[in-house]
Amino acid sequence: QVQLVESGGGSVQAGGSLRLSCGTSFYIYSSYCVGWFRQAPGKEREGVAAIDSAGLTAYADSVKGRFTISKDNAKNTLYLQMNSLKPEDTAMYYCAAVSACISAIQTLGFNYYGMDSWGKGTLVTISS
Repeated sequence: QVQLVESGGGSVQAGGSLRLSCGTSFYIYSSYCVGWFRQAPGKEREGVAAIDSAGLTAYADSVKGRFTISKDNAKNTLYLQMNSLKPEDTAMYYCAAVSACISAIQTLGFNYYGMDSWGKGTLVTISS
Protein backbone atom coordinates (compact mmCIF):
# COMPACT_ATOMS: atom_id res chain seq x y z
CA GLN A 1 0.00 0.00 0.00
CA VAL A 2 0.97 3.57 -0.63
CA GLN A 3 0.49 6.22 2.03
CA LEU A 4 -1.75 9.06 0.89
CA VAL A 5 -2.34 12.24 2.88
CA GLU A 6 -5.15 14.67 2.06
CA SER A 7 -5.30 18.32 3.00
CA GLY A 8 -7.24 21.44 2.12
CA GLY A 9 -10.67 20.68 3.51
CA GLY A 10 -12.60 23.26 5.46
CA SER A 11 -15.85 25.13 5.83
CA VAL A 12 -17.04 27.58 3.19
CA GLN A 13 -20.31 29.09 2.12
CA ALA A 14 -22.23 27.92 -0.89
CA GLY A 15 -20.75 29.31 -4.07
CA GLY A 16 -17.25 29.30 -2.65
CA SER A 17 -14.18 27.31 -3.64
CA LEU A 18 -11.70 24.93 -2.08
CA ARG A 19 -8.68 23.08 -3.38
CA LEU A 20 -7.87 19.70 -1.97
CA SER A 21 -4.41 18.16 -2.17
CA CYS A 22 -3.23 14.60 -1.80
CA GLY A 23 0.43 13.92 -1.27
CA THR A 24 2.45 10.73 -1.25
CA SER A 25 6.06 9.82 -0.77
CA PHE A 26 6.07 7.50 -3.79
CA TYR A 27 6.14 8.30 -7.47
CA ILE A 28 2.74 6.84 -8.21
CA TYR A 29 0.91 9.50 -10.12
CA SER A 30 2.79 8.79 -13.35
CA SER A 31 1.70 5.14 -13.39
CA TYR A 32 -1.35 4.67 -11.14
CA CYS A 33 -4.95 5.62 -11.61
CA VAL A 34 -5.94 7.95 -8.80
CA GLY A 35 -9.16 9.53 -7.75
CA TRP A 36 -11.14 11.56 -5.28
CA PHE A 37 -14.05 9.96 -3.50
CA ARG A 38 -16.46 11.35 -0.94
CA GLN A 39 -18.79 10.05 1.70
CA ALA A 40 -21.55 12.07 3.28
CA PRO A 41 -23.17 11.02 6.56
CA GLY A 42 -25.57 8.16 5.98
CA LYS A 43 -24.56 7.75 2.35
CA GLU A 44 -22.31 5.39 0.46
CA ARG A 45 -18.88 6.44 -0.67
CA GLU A 46 -18.94 7.68 -4.25
CA GLY A 47 -16.41 8.53 -6.89
CA VAL A 48 -16.09 12.24 -7.58
CA ALA A 49 -13.21 12.54 -10.04
CA ALA A 50 -10.45 10.33 -11.35
CA ILE A 51 -7.36 10.64 -13.52
CA ASP A 52 -5.37 7.93 -15.22
CA SER A 53 -1.64 7.63 -15.79
CA ALA A 54 -1.88 9.51 -19.09
CA GLY A 55 -3.80 12.38 -17.56
CA LEU A 56 -7.24 11.51 -18.89
CA THR A 57 -10.00 12.45 -16.47
CA ALA A 58 -13.50 11.39 -15.51
CA TYR A 59 -16.08 13.10 -13.30
CA ALA A 60 -19.30 12.26 -11.58
CA ASP A 61 -22.24 14.00 -13.23
CA SER A 62 -22.95 15.93 -10.02
CA VAL A 63 -19.61 17.76 -10.17
CA LYS A 64 -18.98 18.16 -13.89
CA GLY A 65 -18.16 21.73 -14.77
CA ARG A 66 -17.48 22.62 -11.14
CA PHE A 67 -14.62 20.34 -10.04
CA THR A 68 -11.27 19.79 -11.73
CA ILE A 69 -8.85 16.99 -10.94
CA SER A 70 -5.18 17.40 -11.75
CA LYS A 71 -1.83 16.01 -10.71
CA ASP A 72 1.75 17.14 -10.50
CA ASN A 73 3.89 14.06 -11.02
CA ALA A 74 7.09 15.87 -10.05
CA LYS A 75 5.59 16.91 -6.72
CA ASN A 76 3.79 13.61 -6.13
CA THR A 77 0.62 15.58 -5.52
CA LEU A 78 -2.96 15.16 -6.66
CA TYR A 79 -5.38 18.08 -6.59
CA LEU A 80 -9.11 18.64 -6.65
CA GLN A 81 -10.19 22.20 -7.42
CA MET A 82 -13.78 22.63 -6.29
CA ASN A 83 -15.72 25.68 -7.43
CA SER A 84 -19.34 26.75 -7.08
CA LEU A 85 -19.67 24.54 -4.04
CA LYS A 86 -23.11 23.45 -2.88
CA PRO A 87 -24.36 22.21 0.50
CA GLU A 88 -24.77 18.76 -1.03
CA ASP A 89 -21.01 18.66 -1.60
CA THR A 90 -20.56 18.40 2.16
CA ALA A 91 -18.71 15.16 2.87
CA MET A 92 -15.46 13.57 3.89
CA TYR A 93 -13.23 13.56 0.82
CA TYR A 94 -10.70 10.80 0.25
CA CYS A 95 -8.00 10.29 -2.31
CA ALA A 96 -7.25 6.76 -3.44
CA ALA A 97 -4.91 4.99 -5.82
CA VAL A 98 -4.90 1.77 -7.80
CA SER A 99 -1.82 0.31 -9.49
CA ALA A 100 -3.75 -1.75 -12.06
CA CYS A 101 -4.70 1.34 -13.98
CA ILE A 102 -7.19 0.75 -16.79
CA SER A 103 -9.01 4.06 -17.17
CA ALA A 104 -10.24 7.06 -15.23
CA ILE A 105 -13.85 6.08 -15.90
CA GLN A 106 -13.31 2.63 -14.45
CA THR A 107 -11.53 4.09 -11.43
CA LEU A 108 -14.44 6.43 -10.77
CA GLY A 109 -16.75 3.46 -10.37
CA PHE A 110 -14.59 1.52 -7.93
CA ASN A 111 -15.73 0.85 -4.42
CA TYR A 112 -13.48 0.70 -1.39
CA TYR A 113 -12.06 -2.71 -2.29
CA GLY A 114 -11.29 -1.74 -5.86
CA MET A 115 -8.57 0.69 -4.84
CA ASP A 116 -5.19 -0.32 -3.42
CA SER A 117 -4.62 2.59 -1.08
CA TRP A 118 -6.73 5.23 0.66
CA GLY A 119 -5.98 8.38 2.56
CA LYS A 120 -7.68 9.16 5.87
CA GLY A 121 -9.79 11.91 4.38
CA THR A 122 -10.35 15.62 4.73
CA LEU A 123 -13.68 17.13 5.73
CA VAL A 124 -15.48 19.59 3.47
CA THR A 125 -18.47 21.47 4.89
CA ILE A 126 -20.56 23.78 2.76
CA SER A 127 -23.09 26.05 4.42
CA SER A 128 -26.08 27.58 2.69
